[in-house]
Amino acid sequence: MSIAPSLDGGSAPEEATLPRRILLKLAAVVAFFIAAQCIYTSYFGAPESTIHRSVIFLLCTFVAVILYPCRPSKGSDWMAFSVWLGRLVDLAIVILMSYGVWRFIDNLEDMEYLVSEFDILDRFGALGCMLAVMEMTRRVFGLPLALVGLIALVYCLFGADLPWIFRHSGFSLDQTVEIVWYGFKGVFGFPTGIVLTLILIFIVFGSVLQATGAGESLIRIAFALTGRTRGGPAHAAIAASAMFGTMSGSVAANVVGTGVLTIPMIKRRGFLPEFAGGVEAAASSGGQIMPPVMGAAAFLMAELVGVSYLTVCMAALLPAILFYASLFTSVSLEAARLGIEVVPKEERQKLTREDYVHSLMFIAPIIAVVVPLIMGRSPAAAGLAGTVTAIVFGFINREVRREPIRLIRGLVRGGVAGAAIMMAVGAIGVLLGVLELTGIGLKFAGAISSISGDNLFLGLLAAAGSCLILGMGMPTFPAYLIIVLVLGPSIKALGMEVLAIHLFVFYFGVLSNITPPVAIAAFAAAPIAESTPIKTAVKAVGLALSGFVIPFFFIYDNNLLLLTGFSFMGLAWVVLKLGLALWMLSTSFVGFDTSQLGALERIARTVVAILLAVTVFELNLAGLVIGFAFLGLRIFRMKSFDRIKA
Repeated sequence: MSIAPSLDGGSAPEEATLPRRILLKLAAVVAFFIAAQCIYTSYFGAPESTIHRSVIFLLCTFVAVILYPCRPSKGSDWMAFSVWLGRLVDLAIVILMSYGVWRFIDNLEDMEYLVSEFDILDRFGALGCMLAVMEMTRRVFGLPLALVGLIALVYCLFGADLPWIFRHSGFSLDQTVEIVWYGFKGVFGFPTGIVLTLILIFIVFGSVLQATGAGESLIRIAFALTGRTRGGPAHAAIAASAMFGTMSGSVAANVVGTGVLTIPMIKRRGFLPEFAGGVEAAASSGGQIMPPVMGAAAFLMAELVGVSYLTVCMAALLPAILFYASLFTSVSLEAARLGIEVVPKEERQKLTREDYVHSLMFIAPIIAVVVPLIMGRSPAAAGLAGTVTAIVFGFINREVRREPIRLIRGLVRGGVAGAAIMMAVGAIGVLLGVLELTGIGLKFAGAISSISGDNLFLGLLAAAGSCLILGMGMPTFPAYLIIVLVLGPSIKALGMEVLAIHLFVFYFGVLSNITPPVAIAAFAAAPIAESTPIKTAVKAVGLALSGFVIPFFFIYDNNLLLLTGFSFMGLAWVVLKLGLALWMLSTSFVGFDTSQLGALERIARTVVAILLAVTVFELNLAGLVIGFAFLGLRIFRMKSFDRIKA
């Protein structure tokens, strides 16, 4: 689901009523202010947190209500009445949130001195605000995240009556709103603060970068770079999604942004519709794990783990490269299986001098982000530098010079995307407050420990499954944040390298975008590919199998993450095992090497991959021997095929 809808609210401007057009203009102004204050605070620093967090959250709610209004069901017999009822609901949300924010600011000093008292209006007003946050989260991101927040709230109020480990000591409405709404451990707590001071600038950066036309240049360059490969447009989709996906915090937006061009071209080359959609979904999801930005999650991870941003980038780089190498390989194998040849020379994308110049619109902002971080500046300063550089270099594009308002629209879209993210963060804040009150996170950790016992592998499987469930239907940043909040105690209990564990849950949070039944990346790609979402999701999962395997490798062998103390021999050993395992999995999934593979050989290759993945040295050696035997067989078949052709 896109987190930044057009400011026409889904209707053509000429179809919108005059009041609606006025509201949309007002929402655009407020969204621009949200983006502008983000740029301001990145340079001058954030004002007093009470005012800053609550007021900006209120403005984000206002924008979200206008862009995601309460709509009646089409064809309803009570259509006119439903329209007015929807407008009253929207107005009630704005009034309720305004009251709640005012009471939050007014009560904060009393809260600091622990002398606050809440009357019935305060209590039920705060409860109404939390329910309004859930409703806005539902409108923007769908039911899953809103349901998580609502269940958490209900659990906090009524969990004393539940059985087993789910029972808690019981909390009144007064205690609940004190922590979840009126304190800094709930809606206006750490997640909201980190988004406003650290993440929002990168959301704005990505929107401005897209507005400059850098995305179109990236796609042309990707097509030119991959023109000599069998995969052609499919490889171009992978390259473009890897480059642009790292900037975008929304996998679905990335799928749509690049897929509208790449997916039809992949199909024209002879690939099946579900394969074309699966490639785009898998590649767009993988963009989130590719440094330097990783959908803005790299900065949050550095903050949570307590390491430098560059440490996170270095740790994430090699696994991301191996993921994309495996994806490239699977596409090449599928092209060979279908007998698809290299794109004829006359049909390949040719780069002009203008294309090389336009590439600076992407390269220069990336350099502007990375250099300040290398110099030890804050992530916010780096995001500011990237945003300003993107604006300046955007004027390379003659379309921007002809219509500079495109950059303003980019800032507005950044503000809109930020407003949408804040609704999700509000729901996560409710969950955070409930976790603080009830201690359910520790109980969850205990449950995982009891399931896995002393077996790390079972613990990792339980954590991976939890990540896939918790991340369903959410953009990368909220998915990662909610997973870390819920699984935090469980993560620490595993006793592994903290950054490795964070990357582990991050990978599976990202992969939830292509995992059925929700699979929002596949749902975004399927209509473009003219395929069914489930078929597209199944293909995407098969293509991205490496993403499910790589995290287990770097958990058991931190050499892959280049962390302090790694050895080159250890790194070479794990890369050898992982590279061969991924090759075995790719050929097994596609069912092709130099020729069609039978069922037994496909099973055998999968077994070899498992032998290479286990932590028993003797089994690893057996896997290497058998794997190299398959490689030798491949070379023999290729030479035989060449002799036949000759």
